[in-house]
Amino acid sequence: MENLTFKLTKKTVTVFVVMIAIGLIALLYGVLGSPGAERVAANLLLNNYYFLSLGLIGLFFVTVHAISESAWHTSVGRIGEAMSAFIPAGGALLLIFFVLGGLHLVFEWTHEDHLDAILLKKTPYLNEPFFYIRSVFFIGVWAAMAHYIRKVSLQVDLNGDMKYFNRLRTLSAVFIVFYALSSVVTSWDWLMSIDAHWFSTLYGWYVFSSMLASGVAMIIIILYILKRMGYMDHVNVEHIHDLGKYLFGFSIFWAYLWYSQYMLIWYANIPEETVYFYERHKNFEGIFYVNLILCFVIPFFALMTRNSKRTFSVLIPVSVIVIIGHWVDLYLLIMPGAVGGEKSGIGLLEIGLTIGFMGLFLLVTFWALTKAPLASKKHPLYKESLDYHTNY
Repeated sequence: MENLTFKLTKKTVTVFVVMIAIGLIALLYGVLGSPGAERVAANLLLNNYYFLSLGLIGLFFVTVHAISESAWHTSVGRIGEAMSAFIPAGGALLLIFFVLGGLHLVFEWTHEDHLDAILLKKTPYLNEPFFYIRSVFFIGVWAAMAHYIRKVSLQVDLNGDMKYFNRLRTLSAVFIVFYALSSVVTSWDWLMSIDAHWFSTLYGWYVFSSMLASGVAMIIIILYILKRMGYMDHVNVEHIHDLGKYLFGFSIFWAYLWYSQYMLIWYANIPEETVYFYERHKNFEGIFYVNLILCFVIPFFALMTRNSKRTFSVLIPVSVIVIIGHWVDLYLLIMPGAVGGEKSGIGLLEIGLTIGFMGLFLLVTFWALTKAPLASKKHPLYKESLDYHTNY
């Protein structure tokens, strides 16, 4: 009989704790060493935003498939739910980061003595009280929605009652509408306002596409780990294939938005717009092109065939590359404006802090997996999920 009760072993916990310890050591090195306060703060923002977004994408996947009554996703839905358990922790850490001085270290518009005419016109929106109100509101609603959606999802498993299934769909619809708006606004607040003189109407969609691809990659990796541990036998090659198609498609979607934003700014050649990419070409040229290779070129060609999307031997290396690639993508969104080319770099601080946040994210996610069966056997679509098959 299939084992649907996940148990977190001491060995696994030890690995995650060691990863967190590496992150703390890297943070201590950054604070006491030579990298500088701005670089440390920018890295904390980068990793906090990245892993908080992975939690949100996990919840997004649960809700979008609940609304569409997607049967196949029933078999892997617990992973997305578990990822969403990081939302309260990630949100709290982000708010603490802002309050303890990160806001002033990263965002130029918080320095009242350096405000020019352009920034002064933006002060009705870009001011600290309103910034904190928006941040607390969005994080609070995300955390509350994650809690209630998870609670109702577990009720579906316990009772198999259509009442709870329909309630899950209603909550999912509310979350998706709210997330569509809040993800865009928070990308403006927490990322785009670092370069406060510049703006792009595609920015919110672009950031969402980046997190979407990395979120799918994380789901694939967690599924692989669970299968290696002897769990998730109810997940077959067809489910894996659909996740592979998502990873392939979202990598193309990201590239489409990257090209749309870059091409329009390059073609118009307006100095107020091109200055954003000029800085990234000038001081981050190598990373700029590596980003394209990791986020698009490799996943596009590696996952082009049908079989490549159905085998972990291809999907896992590509998923790791995509997660690294979109971390680099976020690095390019934050570092040039927050730190500048001369003080930036990818060194022990960046690698160590990322490992630490990854350890914390995985510890919370795998802990959440122990709190519910790995499959919802009483879900109305569960049996259909077991028989799932595709011909494309």
